[in-house]
Amino acid sequence: QVQLVESGGGSVQAGGSLTLSCVASGITFETLCMAWFRQASGKEREWVASAGSDGTTSYADSVKGRFTISQDNARNTLYLQMNSLKPEDTGMYYCAARDGPWCLSRPDGYNYWGQGTQVTVS
Repeated sequence: QVQLVESGGGSVQAGGSLTLSCVASGITFETLCMAWFRQASGKEREWVASAGSDGTTSYADSVKGRFTISQDNARNTLYLQMNSLKPEDTGMYYCAARDGPWCLSRPDGYNYWGQGTQVTVS
């Protein structure tokens, strides 16, 4: 069965850094688009970054230049390096996967989801 498990969340002060991890089982990144989404309390879930099977990476304007998405295919692990964190980055961060090489920024385009890891910036 497909499973995505996030880790690495926590509480940091503004300007700090965190690295999130997503370990996948039952699937391989080599045939999927992988992405990170986040959702703040009372707000819509929003796309943060994605990595296609062709190596293409994309970022939301709000995190561009501060966040980096990467993959370790041998370990089936997706990462999100977050630097210069701001209070508005606070939220539950979710790892997601979509069948096929084309990435989307809409959450309804993704087939598999992790349970999330909380990031709080104060």
